[in-house]
Amino acid sequence: MLISSSLLLFSVALKANAATITTSSYLAQVSPVFPSKIPTPSGVVTSYQDGPYDTVSSLDTTPLEGFPTTWAIPPTDSDEVQTIYNSINWNKVPSAPVRKIKSDGSFSPNSDGSSDPYCYWSDTNCVKPKASYLPPDLYECPKKGDWGLTYDDGPFNKVSTSESYASLENPYAEPALYNFLGRKNLHASLFYIGSSVVNYPAAARLALNNGHSLCVHTWSHNPMTTLTNAEIVAELYWGIKAIKTATGVTPKCWRPPQGDVDDRVRSIAWQMGMRTVLWNEDTNDWDMPDPMNGGNLPPKTVDGYFQSWINAQKAGTLKTGILVLEHELNHMTVNMSMYWLPKLQSTFNVVSALECNGISQPYWETNFVYPVSDGTTTTTTTTTTKATTSTTTSATPTSSPTCTSGSFGLENGDGYNGYCCETQADCIDDCISGKCNGPSNTKTTSTTKTTTTKTTSTGASSSCVAGYRGKRKGNGPTGACCSSSDDCIETCRKGICGL
Repeated sequence: MLISSSLLLFSVALKANAATITTSSYLAQVSPVFPSKIPTPSGVVTSYQDGPYDTVSSLDTTPLEGFPTTWAIPPTDSDEVQTIYNSINWNKVPSAPVRKIKSDGSFSPNSDGSSDPYCYWSDTNCVKPKASYLPPDLYECPKKGDWGLTYDDGPFNKVSTSESYASLENPYAEPALYNFLGRKNLHASLFYIGSSVVNYPAAARLALNNGHSLCVHTWSHNPMTTLTNAEIVAELYWGIKAIKTATGVTPKCWRPPQGDVDDRVRSIAWQMGMRTVLWNEDTNDWDMPDPMNGGNLPPKTVDGYFQSWINAQKAGTLKTGILVLEHELNHMTVNMSMYWLPKLQSTFNVVSALECNGISQPYWETNFVYPVSDGTTTTTTTTTTKATTSTTTSATPTSSPTCTSGSFGLENGDGYNGYCCETQADCIDDCISGKCNGPSNTKTTSTTKTTTTKTTSTGASSSCVAGYRGKRKGNGPTGACCSSSDDCIETCRKGICGL
């Protein structure tokens, strides 16, 4: 999947130290140039560092300065954007139409016809550009058994404590996911929104320090084919510069929001130094119900996706590896990923999306050289798998012989942090390697045992909605009576459906 290329100095009006990639068939690719000087960041590595990694309890929340308004399409008339705009060979940018946003602000892709002249992914899932001078998108792990781990929309910022959902979301904001991955020495390709990086640059630095590959996900997360050429340049430029300012690296990779890309957008991104990365499997985790982002997809449906991929891998029916779309968007998406990763590790070779595609240098800074996948499915996670198995037998995981009894296998959803668990239904939050994570127990042991008795179900009937308990239809709304999570859209907590 690597493009055969050579690095040479490119000395024209752009800058004397810019690098150019040339091939026999692809358009010359120029490293991004920043018209204004970017200070060298501190507290960040200058080359790839393998794990294991230290975890951190908190991160500095000081934002970057000197950037456009966050979460809005940047102005196109700034000197910086105009410099980049004028460096692009517009004769090599296909004249695909600017797509339309509906009056209500939503985006629904149209069609360019059966010939699909602009390789419009949103309509046809096309990943091989019709413009012969552009490389194909990266969208799968070529080798069977590889699981290409990616997360969009990060870094996950903490929300203001004035928000009603802050206590629910903030425990899952960074560094939560990066700590989790660091403890397991796992790496992901992270597709960052520039606005999120500017607001939380310390999280981006932690990700780079922990061996993740950083890629661009635009500045404000708008569908790219709905933007003018100048707006596309502005979105990509400020997304690149945010990562460069925070971490010191200049990504060669990007992913379009919603996968919305055609050859017009691809050419602009390629000429700005980045190759397009998509996916071949989608968790749709972004659509799970969450007070911060909304959503309607039952978590059990997402669970089903993960289980189906595991089943297919075990059955030998997958033709390639999987490059999956996940998000570090809210507590639901992060929790879901934490729950499934140990199970995926026992079945797949979990690596970053760039690693499984043989991309060893994801930045224009050549001092970063990452490992690449050898295609084997050998993992170092058998200890985790055995721990889960032994928990099922004895309620005492071998990885931690000190888990607390009282919740294992009861599906009461009341297991505090450190309690033994068989499945997620045993815990207030999640079951990881045979132990609940989430909030700690502030009650006495005897009080905890009392709450796991059947009195919960009778007491709940007076304060929950009847008609769902024991039906196992997965349709119980928040507040419905339940005996297990199979009764609920989300999860059964102490006899009542909810988050």
